[in-house]
Amino acid sequence: MPGMTERPTFPGTWPADQPASGDQPASTEQPAAGGEPADRPTADLWAALGGSAELLGRVSFHGPGDVLASGLPVRRLARATVAACSLAAAELAAHRAGGPVPAVRVDQGAVATAFVSERHLTVDGRTPVSFAPHSGFWRAADGWVRTHANYPHHRTRLLAALDLPADAGPEMLAKLLGELPAEQVQERAFEAGALAVAVAPVSATVHPLMESRVTGTAPVRPLGDAGPERPAAGIRVLDLTRVIAGPVATRTLALLGADVLRVDPPHLPEADDAHADTGFGKRSTRLDLTDPADRAVFDGLLATADVLVTGYRPGALDAHGLAPDALSARHPGLIVAQLCAWGWTGPWAGRRGFDSLVQAGVGIAAHEAGPDGRPGVLPAQALDHGTGYLVAAAVLRALTEQRTGRPGGRHLRFSLAGTASWLLHGIPPEAPAPAAPADGAPADGAPDTGAYDPARWLAETDSAYGRLRHALPPIAYTGAPTDWSRPPGRWGTDAPVWL
Repeated sequence: MPGMTERPTFPGTWPADQPASGDQPASTEQPAAGGEPADRPTADLWAALGGSAELLGRVSFHGPGDVLASGLPVRRLARATVAACSLAAAELAAHRAGGPVPAVRVDQGAVATAFVSERHLTVDGRTPVSFAPHSGFWRAADGWVRTHANYPHHRTRLLAALDLPADAGPEMLAKLLGELPAEQVQERAFEAGALAVAVAPVSATVHPLMESRVTGTAPVRPLGDAGPERPAAGIRVLDLTRVIAGPVATRTLALLGADVLRVDPPHLPEADDAHADTGFGKRSTRLDLTDPADRAVFDGLLATADVLVTGYRPGALDAHGLAPDALSARHPGLIVAQLCAWGWTGPWAGRRGFDSLVQAGVGIAAHEAGPDGRPGVLPAQALDHGTGYLVAAAVLRALTEQRTGRPGGRHLRFSLAGTASWLLHGIPPEAPAPAAPADGAPADGAPDTGAYDPARWLAETDSAYGRLRHALPPIAYTGAPTDWSRPPGRWGTDAPVWL
């Protein structure tokens, strides 16, 4: 697709003259301590994160193997991102507790359930609507186009971009789109700040999976002891993210004990159901960075934060003094983790995007097309969820590195396009399952074969939104937390203070 930068290998490091954050990806499978062997995707992720290859022996997988079925290796992406995040949490737990790194045993059923957490959510028995009527695939005059109009302002912009009345329904939208070339729809939407992408063939170009650099040598504040259930206790995380990927990352950090405060501008709406899914463990406030009083409050929070996670387009926060170089100059020990949709270079870098649109733009939708040629989708919003666990893993590894011989701040970058490139070009096909012995007992190293039942990994919790049925966290190591310490509060209603 237009705007992609050629990147031939995984993992990506940036800039080119910076030392790599770890060894190159392992060339062979890494044996694990029991269960299915740690696979190549997990080894690749762990190498990208700068982790020691010796720790891969702590990782194993179990649970149903028939989950997240797809023409692409979605199951392997999902379990690898969760395994890498679990191992990073276990490593930090070992540092803070002064013992060995706990064993990581990832349940593929738990992973599959968590990767569609938004679909399992119910609020007082009500099932939220995942996609609005104006969102989806539509036939264009010369192909297909994917739209995203879940937020009211996005729907308004889409209809305006196409010169349709504000009350136009899906039928009127479909009729007009069928008369226009897909790329014309895409560009008209882009110019209007709306969201539509022409469905493209599989792209041969590759974005880096992760980019990282050390931003100085400033010391960081020491952390006291902590148990394995809260390895990130005492860490302060400012969360400037929206819509699944970033919120999943910070939800995971909150699970592990971090004090996470989400900050949104007052003028951008948020869906209650989206926050009910990803707001577990966190607090949420609203601040206007153009208002001097609010900005002073934000600067006070930032001055004592350990981590800043942002999910805005490249350059969108620079005018507020939040460009990474400016942040590292003022706060030299800060970990800055940025994620975006389309990557950090090229003409598409500044475009808005969501998981569904990136799937369409990089060729996943075409790859998953049905026999009738209609574009398909992955069994989960795997780019969002996978990137979220990767971001959390990178932050956890940075926290460990800062306190074990590599002090200083960090600048970490991720994109949904990078995760999509890894899924399309970087994950090898599934290895054949080990054959069962003649006596019918499970083969050594084979995963469990029980039928997948998501109910095993669902729970119910009372919240400010009502009674929530929700997916449990998939992070798994010996002593790991099994649920969040607090349910989601009402979006934007918490005081802008650290606990």
